[in-house]
Amino acid sequence: MPKPGEESPELSGRNCILLKNGNMILLVQVTAALLGMLGVVFGAFGAHRLKNRLDATAMKNFETGVKYQFYHALLLLMLGFNLGFNSPMETYMAYCFIAGTILFSFSIYALALGARIGKDRNYLGIVTPIGGLLLVAGWGLLLYSFVDHIV
Repeated sequence: MPKPGEESPELSGRNCILLKNGNMILLVQVTAALLGMLGVVFGAFGAHRLKNRLDATAMKNFETGVKYQFYHALLLLMLGFNLGFNSPMETYMAYCFIAGTILFSFSIYALALGARIGKDRNYLGIVTPIGGLLLVAGWGLLLYSFVDHIV
């Protein structure tokens, strides 16, 4: 098993979107910290500034975005400290969680806030399920990695 910063043999010589192991670990850890920090900011913003400004449905949707952002920030943090990103599957899993969290949560924020300011953001409605599908794919890859080690 390569150490952080070393290239795994299966990635050697490839030109692709996969980062070297140490860089991928750092990317996942930094992204997790950033998503966690922004989750606190958005949660506080929602609780203190939006509570009386959004209707109940928009507020509930906004809170759902914050929850999913936190869940996946914590998951990414755990992955960043426990995976070596020695296989493309681990890297794709991380990309699914990162992109899925951003697309899912941030599109929900935009939809909720758009309703408040009277802007039609319905075109973002397709982004939310794409983000959700990426999250499901990430969880599926995580499940597969567990089953693959058992079999």
